[in-house]
Amino acid sequence: MKKRTLSPEAREQALLAVIQALIKGDIDEGQALRRLRRDTLGLSQQAYADLVGISRRTLSDLEQGKGNVSLAVMNRVFRPLGLRVGLLPRQPALLEKALALTNSIS
Repeated sequence: MKKRTLSPEAREQALLAVIQALIKGDIDEGQALRRLRRDTLGLSQQAYADLVGISRRTLSDLEQGKGNVSLAVMNRVFRPLGLRVGLLPRQPALLEKALALTNSIS
């Protein structure tokens, strides 16, 4: 699979859509990674695994929610996408309050 060329604006919109779905709980981290790798970057699992320095099997496991890797590896996997792993409240009401507070600060 060849690397996809999206405009910076299109890449940002795709990234934001995936992040919103992740925050809402519509998708998990593995599904987000798969969408961004495949749909935004247009890279195969092997090409992306080579890029981030992990095995294709580890990447596949992560995308399927089977992976049990360190935080350092998770950050390495998400770094090329401009993301880092973080903590979010599980309770929707608390998450909404945290996001509202963040929006009022910026």
